[in-house]
Amino acid sequence: MKIAFSPCPNDTFVFHAWVHGLIPGAPQLDVLYADIDVTNTLAAGTSSGLDVLKISYAALPWVLSEYALLPCGGALGRGCGPLVLTQSGGAASSSQDPSALAGKRVAVPSERSTAYLLFRLWAAQNVPGGVGEIVVMPFHEIMPAVRDGLIDAGLVIHEARFTYPAYGLTLMTDLGSWWEADTGLPIPLGAIVARRSLDLDAIAGYIRTSVEQAWAQPALSKQYVMSHSQELAPEVAQAHIELYVNEFTANLGDSGYAAVTALLSRAAQEGLVPEIDWAKLR
Repeated sequence: MKIAFSPCPNDTFVFHAWVHGLIPGAPQLDVLYADIDVTNTLAAGTSSGLDVLKISYAALPWVLSEYALLPCGGALGRGCGPLVLTQSGGAASSSQDPSALAGKRVAVPSERSTAYLLFRLWAAQNVPGGVGEIVVMPFHEIMPAVRDGLIDAGLVIHEARFTYPAYGLTLMTDLGSWWEADTGLPIPLGAIVARRSLDLDAIAGYIRTSVEQAWAQPALSKQYVMSHSQELAPEVAQAHIELYVNEFTANLGDSGYAAVTALLSRAAQEGLVPEIDWAKLR
């Protein structure tokens, strides 16, 4: 079975048991490690040959005809949202007033990411006249670009939540905190999808078992996790796992599905994503 997910600690932690053949009856996995912007594109294509993928929830409207959302394995949560960062002392950081972003250049990791949707929804409410140019770049290049003054602000994800102070950057807003205050719902970040032609219940069962084994024996996955996150200190990788692997990873539940529905319906109203057939969501 062909699967694609990121080399980030939360994904390698979640899939360790399945990748290493520790789940009885589960098919062997052929793994493609790729950034979520790559997997979003692959899922929306017609010839990737991938059976299971980790994508952004923001990409779901483009893939639901071929792929089904699985109720486990993904990343939702609280206190784990994207951040808007500015250069300390830069033109956009004279204050933490979002209006400072009006007409400015903002780097984002993808235009089909939950982070981007949250940013656009937040900016529509908080940045009079809107931001200026949106620049798409790999997420690991964003903080250096903000630090060096190449862009005015950056939208960051993943472990940047823990490491941005080392770049001397200023937090303008935590979009997760904004979303939670505005909706009362968790933040839907990364989804696991599988081809509708497959045994979806079985695949969800393998993933849930893999998550449970990772929690039960975390030491088993440590070498695998760190081999794919070589730029991270062990304590940062562990903090990453603890933040993004939670009860929603084992089961989306009603509040998880409500969060996805709220995000995609709001985004569709703003013209950021296509309308979807809600009957295909679960």
